[in-house]
Amino acid sequence: ATTFTHEVWPIEGMDCADCARNIERGVVRMTGVANAAVNFAGARLAVEYAAAETSRDAIARTVSSMGYRLAEEGAAATAPPEGLLRRVLADRQDRLVLLGTVLVVAGLALSLVGAPEQASIAVWAVAAAVAGWPVARKGVATVRATHRLDINILMTIAVIGAAVLGQWLEAATVVVLFSLGEALERATMDRARHSIRSLMALAPAEAIVRHGDHEHRVPASEVSPGDIVIVRPGERLPVDGVVVAGASAINQAPVTGESIPVDVASGTSVFAGTINGQGVLDVRATRKSGDSTIARIIRMVEAAQAQRAPSQRFVDTFAMYYTPAVIAIAVAVALLPPLLAGGDWASWLYRALVLLVIACPCALVISTPVSIVAAISAAARGGVLIKGGAHLEAAGSLRALAFDKTGTLTVGRPRVITIEPFDGRAPDELLALAAAVERYSEHPLGTAIVNAVHDRGLPANGHIVTDVAATTGRGISAMVDGQPVRIGARELVSDDVAPEVERQLAALEEAGQTAVLVEVDGVLAGILGLADEVRPEARDAIAAIERAGIRETVMLTGDRPAVAYAIASQAGVDNVRASLLPGDKVAAVEELIERHGRVGMVGDGVNDAPALARATVGIAMGAAGTDTALETADIA
Repeated sequence: ATTFTHEVWPIEGMDCADCARNIERGVVRMTGVANAAVNFAGARLAVEYAAAETSRDAIARTVSSMGYRLAEEGAAATAPPEGLLRRVLADRQDRLVLLGTVLVVAGLALSLVGAPEQASIAVWAVAAAVAGWPVARKGVATVRATHRLDINILMTIAVIGAAVLGQWLEAATVVVLFSLGEALERATMDRARHSIRSLMALAPAEAIVRHGDHEHRVPASEVSPGDIVIVRPGERLPVDGVVVAGASAINQAPVTGESIPVDVASGTSVFAGTINGQGVLDVRATRKSGDSTIARIIRMVEAAQAQRAPSQRFVDTFAMYYTPAVIAIAVAVALLPPLLAGGDWASWLYRALVLLVIACPCALVISTPVSIVAAISAAARGGVLIKGGAHLEAAGSLRALAFDKTGTLTVGRPRVITIEPFDGRAPDELLALAAAVERYSEHPLGTAIVNAVHDRGLPANGHIVTDVAATTGRGISAMVDGQPVRIGARELVSDDVAPEVERQLAALEEAGQTAVLVEVDGVLAGILGLADEVRPEARDAIAAIERAGIRETVMLTGDRPAVAYAIASQAGVDNVRASLLPGDKVAAVEELIERHGRVGMVGDGVNDAPALARATVGIAMGAAGTDTALETADIA
């Protein structure tokens, strides 16, 4: 029986969905290949082949003959060069496009200064050859590999036709514009693909694993479920797992979007890519690194991007039949009148070539509606990047809009909202006391308390603080002016509080605030309530969106329900879905699509990337967003 091998390899140089289909057709026709599938969004080729009949090298040669490159695993994660000029100079095909563009302009300059016509024609002929060679090579290779005519063949025939007609400027301009469009699309896709793959950098490449009494540093990919991984303060977690020893506060914002670090102890589930606080954790791995939450986010983004294809089916089907139909009509125009009606061969051949030139689809690209171009340009001047006219048009037909919470509807950092002293102190006095101790803490809530003192112009060093000790996941204690002070969660301060304090804590929880208790010499001195603040413009923005025709607004967040509902109430959002992981956000967007048809998603974080990709229109929060969210979104 034949044994088949299944492998997945990155592809370089693929800039259009039609390219992906051509690669599939070319590879699947090879002897020994049972199946081939190309993920255009992820730039990856999956092949099932008989190793006895073919090999990776043979498949690579077939792909190379079509104008693409089969890269080694990991090569696709290489960052594109920074800067337009560096990127152009790094790619051979882009260098040819640049040279062709320069030659077209040079030919125009020669004609304007009165140089002999032959000089301009010679320069334009070289421009057409330079820019058209990759197009022609790719088209011929596609015909040989798939026995199908594609857009590259039509473009090549159009250029040759224009040259035969003596229209050298048109021949050069058509192929240069076509090649420029492909180069821009290639650059955009390369950036997006790199951003998606760079998500893996959130999880460290190595992990410290304990075997018996010994600790070993090993590649994270070698950690197996059941292994005990040691995570030190400030380190990122290398794998998903469950805490078996230790306590800490974990910053889960990169994965769940939760704005305030989560206290974890034995039995708590934790995720790869999240950041450990001040405690040392022993974590039992529950998944291999390739199956971690971050890895699954990557797969969800790529799958969601691939799901955009159904909206393009009509265009894809049209393109598949358009090229052979145009060529068939041109052949008929050239042959039938002379054969059937005695027409002049030269005259009808000329008309057939004219038909091929005017049928060149590059004309459709050049004739992009002025309104779309003007709108995108105006948006860019206002700091909004719209990645194509299709996304602008789709945004106008949205019926529902989903929002992330942290960094989208909110500022993205905790602030002191409530100050409730219990022992006769003034609110500012209680805040200054707490800040005097929290100056020695690295916890985000402590930082927020210190910042509140600065914002109010209160003295930062008005107390003598000694014997500072932090209790991981609970709070901090110290001697302040000779008195013992404890600040933190209720569990650190006291399990037995008065009923009025219980009511105060419940009210803060209902308002979406995190309570920090302050105890002085064994007596509860007051409570501070901290929360992530709603953006000042959020409520007006939501109201304007609803006036524009959006039927439903929904908040999708990984934060606690109490916090989510409090923020939604302040922002004016219709509905709330809380405690969501990235996959849950995708499912929520899909539910909205089933109800409303066209749905937008607004977010700014890594955890939003799959939902941004799945939505009809993904909108990233500009400079405030992560690179991954910006590259995955359609509008940023």
